Amino acid sequence: MTSSVLRRVARVLTRPERAGPTAGGAGSGATRTRPVVALLRASHPEPAAAVTTVAGLLAWGVGAPPAVVLAVVLTVAASQLAVGWTNDALDAKRDTVVGRPDKPVAAGLVSRRTTALAAAAAALATPVLALTTNRSAAAVATAGLISALLYNWPLKSSPLSVLPYAISFGSLPAFVVLALPGAGTPPLWLVTAAALLGAGAHFANVLPDLDDDARTGVRGLPHRLGAGGSRATALGLLIAATATLVLGPPGPPSPVGIATVTAAVLIPPLLWCLERVTNRAKARSVAAFRAVLIIAIIDVLLLVTSGPLI
Repeated sequence: MTSSVLRRVARVLTRPERAGPTAGGAGSGATRTRPVVALLRASHPEPAAAVTTVAGLLAWGVGAPPAVVLAVVLTVAASQLAVGWTNDALDAKRDTVVGRPDKPVAAGLVSRRTTALAAAAAALATPVLALTTNRSAAAVATAGLISALLYNWPLKSSPLSVLPYAISFGSLPAFVVLALPGAGTPPLWLVTAAALLGAGAHFANVLPDLDDDARTGVRGLPHRLGAGGSRATALGLLIAATATLVLGPPGPPSPVGIATVTAAVLIPPLLWCLERVTNRAKARSVAAFRAVLIIAIIDVLLLVTSGPLI
């Protein structure tokens, strides 16, 4: 399956360089954006920055030397860029069909070929950067990247769509722990919590696009559960992830840990209600995914302030 993804990206790379079709005139006039800025927007910068920040905080929290923290941040950043750019390059036609002016490739602000080239460069850089730690950590980082790329194609439209999120998110703390000099096996509770968080992120991330995906034939697991089922599943997985972080380490849960679980329960519905009140234009709902990002950062702050993890 990995070779199939690479072949699809290669076909994009070998096509003539051209800007994608415009959507609603987004590629002209005041909305014209410099290619570098458009390329950055195509990388899904908000989740990429959040995941990279989480990785850096976790590396610092487990006591990694500055050089290892830097290697972790650069590796995760490259991996996130590769996944984001691959997603937009492969989905350009779908994004154009459903009229997504927020997608730079579909809006004609940057070409599919440029985006695919950037994705390939970032994907190749990921294992190289990871190898500055050690081979075991690099193998886990590379596996996480491959899993995420397999979500972009072909698993996005299958009942197994949640697996790449669980595997790739679960590999993140494993990579961080293995990157430590002389580190042992990553704690099972830490990997499990990250996998649960990743699975919850999948259901939350798809919620804004359910209608658009239905128009273009995408039928992942969240689409089969529907909006209500996906929202409930996302909330349950977020609570389970936070509870695992609180109850997994030895010893009784701390008051801060209990407060974190409470926050995981309250933040998603509060954000959804706030968005319903303020989103009068009925724009795409992003409350669920932003709830995931906020809870992820809160969870990591809990980890780095709760003492030794390994």
